[in-house]
Amino acid sequence: MENLTLDENNAAGGGAPQQQQQQQSQTLGPSPHSQQLPPQMFTTAAQLLDMTDKKLMVALRDGRKLIGVLRSWDQFGLYADVPRGIFLVRGENVLLLGEIDLDKDDDPPPGYERAEVELVHRLNTERKAKEAAREKIRLAKLRALGFEGENTAEASL
Repeated sequence: MENLTLDENNAAGGGAPQQQQQQQSQTLGPSPHSQQLPPQMFTTAAQLLDMTDKKLMVALRDGRKLIGVLRSWDQFGLYADVPRGIFLVRGENVLLLGEIDLDKDDDPPPGYERAEVELVHRLNTERKAKEAAREKIRLAKLRALGFEGENTAEASL
């Protein structure tokens, strides 16, 4: 993996660390050139141009994972497949985005086995109910200690 840096002296292997510190301390004011990220660190919406019309997996902040083909974009255990149609995902909700290797697309993910949709939905519902009960108990203990949560209305449902 490359060693990426914004400092051109480091990128060119420019001397010992002591010399670099002396050079930096002697330089007063802003650098005469503007610092730019190297192309490998290009992470804006335009990066999605290369991913258009490719099969992707998107992990969202709420824990959901979406698998599908990216058709367009705007700059601004057990598993089961459930066709849901078209999803619109806001960029701030994307935690991870990765391209799927089409050669391995039909293979199940390592450590998982294919199950019926009803079984997966039932297990997911049970897991969410256990998490909600655990969170309710945790909030009650915190409330007894004097803490007050921001979203207590959601937890009481």
